[in-house]
Amino acid sequence: MDSPHPERQGLNMIQAGNTEGISDIIRFVLEIDKLKGVLRKVKPTGEDRYENTAEHSWQIALFALSLEQVVEISVDVNRVIAMLLVHDLGEIDAGDKFVFAQDGWEDRKVVELRAVERICDIAPLKVADWLITLWKEFDGGGTSEARFAKAIDRCMPVLLNLSHQGGSWLENGVTYERVVGRVGPEIENGCPELWTYMKEKLEEGRRKGFFAATS
Repeated sequence: MDSPHPERQGLNMIQAGNTEGISDIIRFVLEIDKLKGVLRKVKPTGEDRYENTAEHSWQIALFALSLEQVVEISVDVNRVIAMLLVHDLGEIDAGDKFVFAQDGWEDRKVVELRAVERICDIAPLKVADWLITLWKEFDGGGTSEARFAKAIDRCMPVLLNLSHQGGSWLENGVTYERVVGRVGPEIENGCPELWTYMKEKLEEGRRKGFFAATS
């Protein structure tokens, strides 16, 4: 027998669909909670512990949101923030890799993408596709948003190490030249004004002995 209220039946179907989507999103956000347990190689300001990747993602997202207001740059800052929140999800499976490691980066990207796909596939399909697209855009660095996001991502650990008088640079024997060579091009490419500021701070850090000696 037909329902006496077909409009209610349609409403119930929509609600059921929404509930299923919400359930998948909740499974996804509980999975990415594991990011809080992934430790990085730098310490938060004033702390004697290593930061976790979730803290890093939150900080650089707010950094980008704030910096976009004061520099001469034309980007979709909401897309930048989305990329910064997604770009390290693969560390749930792959762990953090020291940015100054000399090799293994191509293999690392394969592992990270596989991890991102696994994690995002927990979410509804359209959400998963969107998140993976953001990850690939950041990794490729082909848009102004991706370049700005990369500049922010590269800058933040530098700022934390400077606040710790060298921090992981001294712990891991990293020279001034190695830092500038690794982070300089991406920061300058994504936000020239930020690199102008950072060059001065890095030079000041060199004068204060924040880097390993050049062999």
